[in-house]
Amino acid sequence: MAYESEATRFLRDLHDRHPELRELRARNRATWWDRPQDLETQRERDAAKVPQGAYVYFPRPSGPIDSGG
Repeated sequence: MAYESEATRFLRDLHDRHPELRELRARNRATWWDRPQDLETQRERDAAKVPQGAYVYFPRPSGPIDSGG
């Protein structure tokens, strides 16, 4: 038998004890994820993207860094 994590066993056992969860999970997934996509809106969003720098938390220094010495 192949390795099976504790989380996988828990979920498998939970679904075995409560088979209605499979249908509920599928219905909820359809609510949030399985939606038709508007390609024109996606094109507009892609066109509006601004390139992001490599380090976004602080601006890059514009001049040489003073070593304090």
